[in-house]
Amino acid sequence: MPQPDRGSKPKIGAIILAAGESQRTGSIDKISFNILGKPLLAWATDTCQHCQLIEQIIIVVNDKNKALGQRLTEERKWSKAILCPGGMRRQDSVIRGLYHLKGYDWILIHDGARPFLTAKLIEDGLEAARETGAAIAAIPVTDTIKIIDEKKLVKGTPFRDTLWAAQTPQVFRGDIIIRAYEKIGSEITDDATAVELLGNSVKLYMGDHNNIKITTPQDLALAEVIAARV
Repeated sequence: MPQPDRGSKPKIGAIILAAGESQRTGSIDKISFNILGKPLLAWATDTCQHCQLIEQIIIVVNDKNKALGQRLTEERKWSKAILCPGGMRRQDSVIRGLYHLKGYDWILIHDGARPFLTAKLIEDGLEAARETGAAIAAIPVTDTIKIIDEKKLVKGTPFRDTLWAAQTPQVFRGDIIIRAYEKIGSEITDDATAVELLGNSVKLYMGDHNNIKITTPQDLALAEVIAARV
């Protein structure tokens, strides 16, 4: 794969977000949930550890999962990994992760709850980000989407061909994503939004239908099915 920029080899870091409270999985702590005997947190982290393009991995965890992160780092020999405490919101956790990657040319941000990260998603993201300095994995929406008001009355039906569901990884030039988070003043649900608010263009590239996010107990069951065939 061509390097994300020309000249000397760029420094590439990854942030893996694993500081959520697993509220929608009930009593199951999804980060420690085993998929085919392997903790959820280990899936994406292993992929980043084995990716030669990535130099540093910042794993953002909450206090409850700090011990799990430390144990896995030792057991799985994550030589690139640094554990980082999370914040109250997702964006607060990202800001804390970015602190450790100042000076990096490219920064990849990935949800630890998406176990099926692949080397191809990383490589494609870095390649796509060369165009605008920001790129996100996404897949086309296949369902019809309805826009509703506060009374749940339909107010519109957007043209489906223009709708894509955002995934992670999301890949950014280091200075762009750091500047975006320094200026952010509202709550956001993904990193690309911060860059969009900065006025920077964001490139979409094709994600992966296996790249699901574990949110509910049903997702955990689906993940085991996917893991058995990938």
